[in-house]
Amino acid sequence: MFQFYSEINHLKFLALMSLVISVMFTIGCETNAVLNETSEGEITGGKLAPSPEMPTGATGHQQPPTLADLVESVEPSVVSISVDIVSRGMFYNFTDEGSGTGMIIRPDGYILTNFHVVQDAKEIEVSMSDGRNFSAEIIGLDKLTDLAVIKIGAEDLPTVSFGDSDNLRAGDWAVTIGNALALKGGPTVTLGIVSGLGRTIQTERGDLYDMIQTDAAINQGNSGGPLVNLRGEVIGINTAVYGGAQGIGFAVSAKVALPIIKSLIDTGNVVRPLIGLNGINVTPALASRYNLGIAEGILITHVQNDGPANQGGLKVMDVITALDGTKTDDMAQFLGLLWQYKVGEEIEVTYVSDRSPKVTRVVLVERPSF
Repeated sequence: MFQFYSEINHLKFLALMSLVISVMFTIGCETNAVLNETSEGEITGGKLAPSPEMPTGATGHQQPPTLADLVESVEPSVVSISVDIVSRGMFYNFTDEGSGTGMIIRPDGYILTNFHVVQDAKEIEVSMSDGRNFSAEIIGLDKLTDLAVIKIGAEDLPTVSFGDSDNLRAGDWAVTIGNALALKGGPTVTLGIVSGLGRTIQTERGDLYDMIQTDAAINQGNSGGPLVNLRGEVIGINTAVYGGAQGIGFAVSAKVALPIIKSLIDTGNVVRPLIGLNGINVTPALASRYNLGIAEGILITHVQNDGPANQGGLKVMDVITALDGTKTDDMAQFLGLLWQYKVGEEIEVTYVSDRSPKVTRVVLVERPSF
């Protein structure tokens, strides 16, 4: 169902956007570190020159600033993805169609998209902005981050550039480019802001951690497309829309995605360490209700039998406060810290048990793949 807004409200928004962007570019932007791709396909660090002023509309300076040049620079590296999916019935198998978006990450045909776009695909077709179509094969899948890498048989392709999502702030501008609703005639472009950072969302495929929240419209078919800043750099991979809510979409941050991309290309999967527990963030209400004796940390809600945590003496209702001396009070941050270690490494866990501070050491094992 499409919704239409009054012309007055639209003009108010354009006026406000023009004022904010004009002020922002008058002040200027600091040089930020970015992650770029070499001709050999490696991800490298770099520095960016200050952004140029946003160009105005074709009719002159009276028009609001335009994003057309930004879109034109990114669009060639954004692709539409169509998939044939086999659904199994009681007596017959049925073929369904699906669609999504992807972005070219290496000039030799490697494309990043979402796990849920291609996970059950029998056939994958990629449509380029120049009108060419290619069949694609799956290189690697990662359910935990909802990311996938596919490949087409082409060379010398335009690629996206990755920005530094670590420096994002709520209120920064964000632009989505994607194959929304599989509409014909080119990609759909939407403008919004970064509404929040470090979000955890629940999906039918599991929890997604450390997500970027944006109010830039993310519709069906946008999945796997880029969320870019005003420099045209990818800061996130569009992934999900909060069911039934307007103006609440989520993207996997570039920081989270980059090591996943490398692992998927190199090995076809992602090897992660497992500590063998589930937990939730301690809140004042939880601390008071269960008399935890501590106001911050990770409350353990489940411990895997014979897992590393169990062998280290950790139990349900213990509160983890640090990993190898690094304070942790958020489950997304906890997993981020944990996944920096390798399988077989020993780590120190600081925790509170029965209101008493304790320390243990655990040896991480390999997390089973999906």
